Amino acid sequence: MPVPVERVELPGIGVRHDILTDDGRRLSVVSFRDGRRELALSDEDDPDRADDTVELTDDEAIALSEVLGGSLILTQLAGLREQIAGLYMEQIPVRADSPFVGKTLGDTKARTLTRCSIVAIVRPNGVVPAPEPADPLRAGDTLVSVGTRQGLDKLVRIISGA
Repeated sequence: MPVPVERVELPGIGVRHDILTDDGRRLSVVSFRDGRRELALSDEDDPDRADDTVELTDDEAIALSEVLGGSLILTQLAGLREQIAGLYMEQIPVRADSPFVGKTLGDTKARTLTRCSIVAIVRPNGVVPAPEPADPLRAGDTLVSVGTRQGLDKLVRIISGA
């Protein structure tokens, strides 16, 4: 069930987007006119009084959106896997000895050879949702892949160099 997001114009300041959590907290993102943004936690009854705020740089806001978006993708895929017979999700580690370390995702020809989709690259410092063929692979990455059992088994062999 979608969670409603309330948009509030803040004259002379910017815009505030509010989400009311199940436990009665109000999570707000304030986008200031000068481009700054701030996360705020406030009481349900008084959205203008924040209990705590965190100002985010552009890079921090992007990282947060990638983490939240990536974890949402993984959660949705896990539920999808349970709903559709014959569709599986696999997390495939890219080990240091993989022939694709330092090469691009497209170099694997994963989709063409296996008919599997790599839907995210999970890295120690974040998630790359919906990666593109030009995205580089690094040792320590984990490829979140969706496909048939046979296709995923073949993809594991390709990524490992077996």
